[in-house]
Amino acid sequence: MLARLQQITTLALLGAAAVWAGYFGAAGQPVVAALGALLILLGYALFLGAEFILVAGVHGHDPAPRASARQLLRAWWGEVWSAPRVFCWRQPFRSQAEPDHLGAFGRGRRGVVFVHGFVCNRGLWNPWMAALRADRVPFVAVNLEPVFGSIDGYPDTIERAVQQVEAATGLAPVIVAHSMGGLAVRAWLDVFAADPRVHRVVTIGTPHHGTWLARFAFLKNTQQMRLGSTWLRQLASREPPARYARFTCFYSHCDNIVFPPRTGTLHGANNRHVVGMAHVHMVSAAGVYDEVRRWLAEGATPPSA
Repeated sequence: MLARLQQITTLALLGAAAVWAGYFGAAGQPVVAALGALLILLGYALFLGAEFILVAGVHGHDPAPRASARQLLRAWWGEVWSAPRVFCWRQPFRSQAEPDHLGAFGRGRRGVVFVHGFVCNRGLWNPWMAALRADRVPFVAVNLEPVFGSIDGYPDTIERAVQQVEAATGLAPVIVAHSMGGLAVRAWLDVFAADPRVHRVVTIGTPHHGTWLARFAFLKNTQQMRLGSTWLRQLASREPPARYARFTCFYSHCDNIVFPPRTGTLHGANNRHVVGMAHVHMVSAAGVYDEVRRWLAEGATPPSA
């Protein structure tokens, strides 16, 4: 469903830009034609800029280092380049380009379950999946649906993916989750009491305590991600204190979706601050990938040639 929606959005933007450029070009106004088409195609960069202004203004007394103007500008530029590759190419047109990888050679080799976030699908992880496939690492990447439903509706999807990796490898997987996906994983752990069945949970830009930005959203899952929401408080009240020790939480002072920065951390987790990277761009941070590879190597048996 999400892929189709993003296909329509992408093609509609391209079509609108082409119509604008064609109309005003034919009317002898090439400057208006070019500027209008660019605004249609790159207007999202202005919207992203407004988000980074909010990041700077809402930081307050957060314990994370305050981002400098240069760091915010660099993060904005990284997100400007990352967003169209994810939302206008990988997810709408390439979401099945990297199928799940559960070959027979995977027995004894620890695998990965990928869980995306809000308005994303499994295509987000394409570069990760291509790299893991080349290294013969088993993985399954889920699509969380309904896209705009409650986070409580996602644990069954994660459970099926974990079962697949368990059956193929004989080992508890490493779970890698971006944004809302980290909350879906916590909901899965809660519903299935699944702590012994996960080797490590790595979250990237997850609003573990909600996000200031969600006050402007009114969908079911976005309401659940508001700062200190009832859903988040109830989830936390059911979680055993030792659970968070299984988590590595990557967060950033330049995250344009999850802020203030401390909302991306968990008490007792290995909280890792990513300097100068924004929400989607953080998925491609080298340190995040290296951390996942480190946990994959722990307690696994190297495959035979």
